[in-house]
Amino acid sequence: MTRVAAIDCGTNSIRLLVADADPQTGELVDLDRRMTIVRLGQGVDKTGRLAPEALERTFAACREYAEVIKSHGAERLRFVATSASRDAENRDDFVRGVLDILGVEPEVISGDQEAEFSFTGATKELAGSDHLAKPYLVVDIGGGSTEFVVGEDHVRAARSVDIGCVRLTERHIRTDPPAPAELDAVRADIEAALDLAEETVPIREARTLVGLAGSVTTVSAVALGLDAYDSEAIHHSRVSYERVSEIVGRLSRATHDERAAIPVMHPGRVDVIVSGALVLLSIMERTGAREVVVSEHDILDGIGWSIA
Repeated sequence: MTRVAAIDCGTNSIRLLVADADPQTGELVDLDRRMTIVRLGQGVDKTGRLAPEALERTFAACREYAEVIKSHGAERLRFVATSASRDAENRDDFVRGVLDILGVEPEVISGDQEAEFSFTGATKELAGSDHLAKPYLVVDIGGGSTEFVVGEDHVRAARSVDIGCVRLTERHIRTDPPAPAELDAVRADIEAALDLAEETVPIREARTLVGLAGSVTTVSAVALGLDAYDSEAIHHSRVSYERVSEIVGRLSRATHDERAAIPVMHPGRVDVIVSGALVLLSIMERTGAREVVVSEHDILDGIGWSIA
């Protein structure tokens, strides 16, 4: 067994997985899994640059993660960065800071690479499932982008498009609760991005929709009526289209304080959950999916397996 550490740094959050990996089977046994909302992508869509305060929040999380990695004695570390750092003019500042703190250079991966890691992480343990029909459509709704991946045992087609909960919120939402015209503008961006995705990914051919990342897991937690966030209950839960539609309506009508009062709502997700949930609903409407299978295993697990 090899003890590995994987870090996924996205637009809204940075996450760490420390696990024991079997190089022969690719099996991962979790030792530590954590997430910190750092909003690295703050303002990137507008300015094209990573904000100094966003960088400092991210570096503070990296310092915390460095201690965790050291305490577990991880032998190998892979740090992957996605949408916000791809888009930023000053991403070299980000790279240098991470290198100084963790001793590894972050890999600023392409959207296609991000999609492959997400697909592997989400579907590896579904391989033996008889009740989930293939092909899968894996959607990873992030802060800056959303990845669409169709495949059976391997990726058949993938596309990353620039719709994410942070990007859409910063572009369009100004009032509390969001005004109908603002929600329409978010929807218009999503529909245009779905058109782009369909140019290369046959999303309507999929027979099982698998949803990843915080917007999806939060919708699941609300659907389950949880009093506190419970990864085990959320992992592989199924949420119907009707329930997703109901929750999106509830979140869209709620004020910031009302959303914050939902027990399972992470404080760093309160302001962006409406946009993220709208992305999920729009995908279900476009593909005709009657339910979404929610996975807590995603790009982070894909990175871990790539090390193993």
